[in-house]
Amino acid sequence: MEALNIDFSKTALVLIDLQKGIIGRAPAAAEIISNGVRLVEQFRANGGFISFVKVDFVDGKDALRPVTDQSAQAGGYPEGWSEFVPELGVGPRDHVVVKRQWSAFIGTDLDVQLRRRGIDTIVLCGISTNIGVESTARDAFQLGYNQIFITDAMVALSQEEHDATCKYIFPRIGKLRTTAAFVDSVSGK
Repeated sequence: MEALNIDFSKTALVLIDLQKGIIGRAPAAAEIISNGVRLVEQFRANGGFISFVKVDFVDGKDALRPVTDQSAQAGGYPEGWSEFVPELGVGPRDHVVVKRQWSAFIGTDLDVQLRRRGIDTIVLCGISTNIGVESTARDAFQLGYNQIFITDAMVALSQEEHDATCKYIFPRIGKLRTTAAFVDSVSGK
């Protein structure tokens, strides 16, 4: 496997929708959180930029509502659903992106904040592999970012959905690694 040669001054960790109201519905939630925490620790130890992304709505009128065959969440959202899982240790000085749709780039300051910091590579993980993560990845590709997908730090509602994105989409727009392979690569193991 090709070495990653990560320059943390030009690489950002982007974690998608690891929030209380979403992670609870995900298979293997504990593993996804654990691997996400390992990545956060690695970036913090190396002075890398981290962007924590969550979906949230002001009054519900700001949510997308196109006519589809399969509707999104019906009804309201429980109290605290948009809060990040506490294990991530998101603090007041961390960069937080609040999105109102699938991609973390559309209608947010993510691209501006990455470019202002000279970042050209994104390490991407979160929920859902084939929705929030893939939508963000497609936009990042079109914006010219290099990408590394941490496949065991992301999950979809089904293994089939996760596998399809990891097999057919991600290899065309970036590199795929596990958490251990990424950590070993950047720590020189």
